[in-house]
Amino acid sequence: MRLSTNKVTALLLDRLWEAYLSRVPYAKTYSDLVTSKGGKVVNDHIAFRTFNTHTGEQPEGIRAIKHVLNFFDYKPLGKYVFKKKKLNAVHFEHPDGTFPKIFVSQLEVEQLPSWAQTEIHQAVVDTPYLISDQSLELLSMLKSDGHIPRVAAEALVIDLAQYFRRPWKTPDKQLVLKINDVSQYAAWVLLHGNSVNHFTAFINDQNVDEWPDLESTCKAMSEAGVPMKDQIEGENGSKLQQSATLAVKEDVEVIGDDGLEKMSWTYAYYELAQRNFISENGQEKLFSGFLGEQAAHLFDMTRTRDN
Repeated sequence: MRLSTNKVTALLLDRLWEAYLSRVPYAKTYSDLVTSKGGKVVNDHIAFRTFNTHTGEQPEGIRAIKHVLNFFDYKPLGKYVFKKKKLNAVHFEHPDGTFPKIFVSQLEVEQLPSWAQTEIHQAVVDTPYLISDQSLELLSMLKSDGHIPRVAAEALVIDLAQYFRRPWKTPDKQLVLKINDVSQYAAWVLLHGNSVNHFTAFINDQNVDEWPDLESTCKAMSEAGVPMKDQIEGENGSKLQQSATLAVKEDVEVIGDDGLEKMSWTYAYYELAQRNFISENGQEKLFSGFLGEQAAHLFDMTRTRDN
C-alpha cells in the first residue's frame, strides 16, 4: 500500500500534535472538553520560531521550516514585520483547506546588540542537520511521485518529527538569562529550537452549541481551571479574534556552573482563534491571514514575571 503526499502530511501533523498535547496539558483540556460535548478539535494554525543567522548545517531562519513544508505542498501566502521585536514572519497555506496554516517567524539576530549576536552565533554555529539522507530521498520521491510505500512513509514521519526539537547543543544557563534581558524570543529559541511554539484551535469549526464563539469558549476553559489570557485580541465581529492559555513551564536542560542542570522556563501556550468573513474581489470569503498587532501581543505569551 502506498500513501499520498496528503496522507503523509496528515501523519506528520498528527505526530506533532500528539507530542504537543503531551507537553501542554491546557491543550489536552480543551480537546477533552470539546470532544465531551460532541464537538470537533480543528487546528487553525501551527507556529514556529527561528533565528535568522547561520545555523550550521541547518537552513537559517524561516527556511529552517519552509524547506520541509515545500515537500508537503505548503505555499507562502502572507508576510509580516514586527519592527519593535526585530522579527519577520511568513504564513503558509496548504491547497487542502483542512490542513492548518503554518506561521513561521524569525529573529533578525543582526539587529541585536553586537555581544548578543556573537553569543547566539557561537551557540548555534555548529548545528547539525537532523533529517537523514534516507528521509531526504523519500521526500524527493514523495514530491516527484505524489506517494510512497506505507512502511517508508511511517519511517519518514518518525524521522521528520524529531527534527522539530532543539537541534543545537544544550545552551549555557547564564547565556540564556543574559539573552532574555534583550529578547525573550531569543532565549526561547535557544532553549527550544525547532519545537512547535503553539497550536491554535479553530473555533469556527468546533461545533459545540454551548460555545458558539471565542468568548464563550474562553469562559468554559477558565471555568475548567485553565489559566487564560486576560483579554481577547480583536473586537467582536472583526475579521480575526484570538486568545490563548498561559504558557506552561518545563524543566529544560542547561549548562550551569557545575555542569548539566535543569531550569524552569516557559514552553508553549494553546491559542484559540475565530475568523470572520471579508469581501475580496466582490466575493465573501473567510479571512485567512494574521494581524500584526494581535500577533505581536501573542508573542509575549511566553514571557512571565520571572523570565
